[in-house]
Amino acid sequence: MPEMHPVVSLSRAQAWLLVVWFVASFGVVFFARDLQQVVAGWPVSYWFSAQGSVLVFIVVVAVFAWVANRRDGQGDEADPDYAIYKRRIHFRFAAYLILFLLFLLALALAERGGLRKIWVGAIFLFATVFLYALIGIYSRTSKASEYYVAGRRIPAVYNGMAVAADWMSAASFISMAGGLYLQGYSGSGVQPGGLVYVLGWTGGFCLVSLLVAPQLRRMNLYTVPDFFGNRFGGRWPQIIAAWAAVLCSFTYVVAQIYGVGLITSRLTGVQFEIGILLGLGGVLVCSFLGGMRAVTWTQVTQYVVLILAFLIPVSWLAYKQHGNPLAPMMYGQLLPKIADMERQLIASLAEQEVIQEYARRAADYAVKLDQLPASLELEKKLRKEEIRRLSELHVEESLVVAARRELAALPRDEDAARDAWTRAMQDNQDRAKPLAGMPPHTHAFAGDPVGSPDERKKFESSRRNFLALMFCLMVGTAGLPHLLTRFYTTRTVADTRNSVTWSLVFIALLYLAAPALAVLVKFEIMGHLVGQRFDDLPLWIAQWAKVDPSLISVSDVNGDHILQFAELRLGSDIVMLATPEIGGLPYVVSGLVAAGGLAAALSTADGLLLTIGNALSHDMFFQGNHERAGAVRRVMLSKFALLVVALMAAYVAAQRPADILYLVSSSFSLAGAAFVPVMVLGIYWPGATRLGAVAGMLAGLGLTLYYMVINVPAIRSYFALKGSGLWFDIEPVSAGVFGVAAGAVMTVIVSLLTSRHPHTG
Repeated sequence: MPEMHPVVSLSRAQAWLLVVWFVASFGVVFFARDLQQVVAGWPVSYWFSAQGSVLVFIVVVAVFAWVANRRDGQGDEADPDYAIYKRRIHFRFAAYLILFLLFLLALALAERGGLRKIWVGAIFLFATVFLYALIGIYSRTSKASEYYVAGRRIPAVYNGMAVAADWMSAASFISMAGGLYLQGYSGSGVQPGGLVYVLGWTGGFCLVSLLVAPQLRRMNLYTVPDFFGNRFGGRWPQIIAAWAAVLCSFTYVVAQIYGVGLITSRLTGVQFEIGILLGLGGVLVCSFLGGMRAVTWTQVTQYVVLILAFLIPVSWLAYKQHGNPLAPMMYGQLLPKIADMERQLIASLAEQEVIQEYARRAADYAVKLDQLPASLELEKKLRKEEIRRLSELHVEESLVVAARRELAALPRDEDAARDAWTRAMQDNQDRAKPLAGMPPHTHAFAGDPVGSPDERKKFESSRRNFLALMFCLMVGTAGLPHLLTRFYTTRTVADTRNSVTWSLVFIALLYLAAPALAVLVKFEIMGHLVGQRFDDLPLWIAQWAKVDPSLISVSDVNGDHILQFAELRLGSDIVMLATPEIGGLPYVVSGLVAAGGLAAALSTADGLLLTIGNALSHDMFFQGNHERAGAVRRVMLSKFALLVVALMAAYVAAQRPADILYLVSSSFSLAGAAFVPVMVLGIYWPGATRLGAVAGMLAGLGLTLYYMVINVPAIRSYFALKGSGLWFDIEPVSAGVFGVAAGAVMTVIVSLLTSRHPHTG
């Protein structure tokens, strides 16, 4: 039975380290436009946001672990059996690392010897998935402590690797570098992005280390909703927490399974939907059979795959371009070169021709929208006449088929036409801007703080959205159930603190390289790809377009048969996956990158599905009641729930609901609003009551969901809602900033009102 732990107080060390964290993140970002001094080739604000703050975060969690462990008198206590166990793990890990490197070398030699690319990709896919499945089978268990928390004996360094793999999902591996490529430092006010993901997804670990993880580990829990049941008592806090865990984890896992389908279809050539099912098999074997025990060791192996898959092509591309493989250290010298190329593109007459054509198309769609439904009928009539004309001329059948496809692609009715043409008009308007609507790479925030009123408003809105999204990512990190559960698997509270430090170190290896990759790819595209004739474009563009046209597309908009920058459309999910091909690297590196992306998606999907299954079975059905059923039955129910949820998530992912970054960011807002205010108040404030916790969770989660849903364009159109619907110009993806505040205020108010009634606290 989990032990109830008394409320604790915030130490002086925690308070000071939180101040350092706040200054290194929110302080640096708020004054980013003022910190434009160039030191050693780097704009100060860009360097801090891309690298410096991450290094500060590592120091913060490391110092806290050292101070707190010394204060508590906890260290690596002498235990001969545990020491033997760790030595055995070290030996197995070293053997795995050596064998994997030899496997890469053998495939590279085989490719040089004539092995076909399709076989290289298939070998990478099936070899890695087979390895994960083998670990799942070997680690199968029905013992509750092994299934839920891996027996609480995972060494800190390996738990750090597992956390890093669990954390660095498809969004981190596949989409983050692409987001940085498209959005530069901070994106626009409409799309706050860029370095916000680097800051948000690393700075959140300071909150995990300083405020949450050690306290939860001390309580010997199985799941995050367990905390709410133990701290507040009663049925409803744990039930609400379990439903919230299912909601935010399901949103997150859909994004991972989408990434699985994307990569698997590219590696094997199968359809996207079949790729989802193939990858899902690897997920289920690990999490279904062995629970947290299997997932932990699978994630350790997956971390090695994904970090090598990210660092090798980045280092290779950096060495190829500039003779230095240390990409995070050298890419600063490219920033002024990219700024010069951006100015040249803005001044280019050919680029301006493309922009004018996009503006003309946007105006055409605006006219069609004004003349609905007559314009739709006219479009259908013109298409039918074209088909008739081609048939009478007896042209090639392919031309007639293409014309019929154009007719079939037209919207079926007025509502569909309005929706489709509005999106097309907006898309063309966005691309009818310099750099196809992309902001200058090192420019912090849209607008101008000393410009016209509109420019000043745009600047404030852009900075506000950046800060809001960073807040949601950080607070959401401290509330994601699948992440916090990972810290239940260590042997002691001291190991948990050390594990957070190792986690951030392993995560930083990728997060420091992602901004470098975005700059290297942008330099490659602007400097070498743009300006080529369409007939000479590399083959990888057509290959990836077949997988999903939204990933990459090119069109000769101005008819000069030469690729302009504005004629190339890249989705955020393509930049990392296509990096080896962009840089002209051997296909074995492409296979490694795909295997790394698959490992990132599978590792996070494993943890998320396990969290959902445990929330449904352990927290909702049994609620820790050992008298209602044995441990084996509880574990079996968790496995059944996991299977059902996996199939549901696969179905939703097959509909391609949104891009990966948006889905993942939304889940952070939901997790932060639902869990963190009540969790932190429950740990550090003795006055928090059961009714206060229930009110706080419902208010936080409810307000976040409301703000997200009410700002969906289809919803606003259906209810004929006027205006933007935004509060303080905050975008829906950052809805958690309102939910967290509402949850905290409601918890405090209701707790104060009910604190005198012993049956409610």
